[in-house]
Amino acid sequence: MKESLYHRIARELAADIASGKYPAGAQIPTEKALCEAYQVSRHTIREALRSLTEQGLISRRKGAGTHVTDSPNENSQDHPLAYLEDLLVLARNNLRVVKKVDEIVADIELAQVIGCPPGSRWLHIASIREDSQKRDAPICWTDSYASTAYSKLRQLVRSDPHALISDLIEEHYGIRSQEVHQTITAVGVPAKMAKVLGVETGSPALRIVRRYIDRQGETFETTVSVHPAGRYTCSLVLKHLTAEE
Repeated sequence: MKESLYHRIARELAADIASGKYPAGAQIPTEKALCEAYQVSRHTIREALRSLTEQGLISRRKGAGTHVTDSPNENSQDHPLAYLEDLLVLARNNLRVVKKVDEIVADIELAQVIGCPPGSRWLHIASIREDSQKRDAPICWTDSYASTAYSKLRQLVRSDPHALISDLIEEHYGIRSQEVHQTITAVGVPAKMAKVLGVETGSPALRIVRRYIDRQGETFETTVSVHPAGRYTCSLVLKHLTAEE
């Protein structure tokens, strides 16, 4: 099988790290610089960087750039979610399996969850994220809602099962997320999800609603994920506000 472009770039960057070209703690070139160096799209570079992040070779932080780590990170279900890049690591480590794709009309309850007018139409994608270590215990069920104008997603979510849907929207429609607003709630697992997730109906779970916001402040995608107890830990760091002098 022919090696994908992003795999080749990831392999070459990993070799540069191993050779000492980029030693521990060193900053590697920006996405823009790598795009120019390899003459590829930003999506391809992001895929390569995700692969290196998954291997524990680099760490990425908004405003601080991308740096070579001191040592590889072991796989864990404890996921830090302080930066958008942290969502990419979660996606790369857990395969998306699509269960259903259809168009729905938002009723009052759904409209309140995803922040839209009742009666509006949405492309609905129902999927699970498989745990690479425990295929019979998915880490979550996710219902994703995006504009019906993004019709290519029907095929893309299956052909690229590791990518975030928001990244597919950016790559194919040019809409980029500036922020992701998260709401985390304790819930019981709904009956429609219980069998697929391998748990009893009503058993404890976390529901995480994520609204992807573009640069104009508009929501272009909303995901509602239900994580059974014990399969996912969301780590957040709280800091004091620093007053400007």
